[in-house]
Amino acid sequence: MSYALPKDKVIITVAQTGAITNKSMNPNVPEQPDEITASALACYNEGAAVVHIHARDAQGGNSSEVAVYQTIHDKIRAVCPLVIQDSTGGGPELTQEERINCLKAGPEMASLNMGTLMRISGKYIGIPWSNMPSEIEMYVTRMNSLGVKPEMEVYSHAMMRDVQELIGKGLLKKPYYIDFVLGMRYQGACEATPKTLLQLIDLLPPDTLFNCAAVGSAQLPITTLSILMGGCARVGLEDNVYYAKGDLATNARLVARTVRIIRELGKEPATPDEAREILGLAPRPATAKS
Repeated sequence: MSYALPKDKVIITVAQTGAITNKSMNPNVPEQPDEITASALACYNEGAAVVHIHARDAQGGNSSEVAVYQTIHDKIRAVCPLVIQDSTGGGPELTQEERINCLKAGPEMASLNMGTLMRISGKYIGIPWSNMPSEIEMYVTRMNSLGVKPEMEVYSHAMMRDVQELIGKGLLKKPYYIDFVLGMRYQGACEATPKTLLQLIDLLPPDTLFNCAAVGSAQLPITTLSILMGGCARVGLEDNVYYAKGDLATNARLVARTVRIIRELGKEPATPDEAREILGLAPRPATAKS
């Protein structure tokens, strides 16, 4: 069986909120469940297939509360069929167990960060982001037990070693799914350049689909290159709060622009159900809206 992305399809993931961006940076960042749901519906209507979720508390801080994630999931599933992908990155103030709490709310996918990084700038400078091999294995084992597909987030070439380790130990199911996260300098990621992305693509194991997220002004050119190279694209306010210089974005506008590019290249955005089939996910949950 071939696990290549169909030549005429691109899966768009929208990362709407993140752990760092907030309304002081862009008032369109959705923080509360109703805001996240309304934004998700708008993104679905524009052509997104997957929604990447970070939860916030009532004050806008990062939350690990299962009830908050469950509320977000239920509200999104009531209005549209997007694939729900939770973040296990969470935020600098969350413990390992808190970061993985979201799995209890039943996402279809979850991020799996593939190595330890050091925060080198910003509010949390000097604080490591721990993703040791033992912690990665604990996360993926928990995901497997709950039927959640890992979206492996790779920030540098060295993290591909940890990907190979998981494959070698039989901890991942095909097709493997990697998201290259580039340009996130404050966490030590590789720069978002065409050369970096092409190098990482060359390191992909067989039976792997890839996605690409790039931070700030690099989002548009690097995700476009990912599409050209047979990959998928992640856009959204988690990674980039501007549509253009001085023009604050919305999640839906970023999705719509990516759809226009995809169609100019003779492709189509995958629907959520097509994305489920491509990624080897179970059919849409029965509670989800058609």
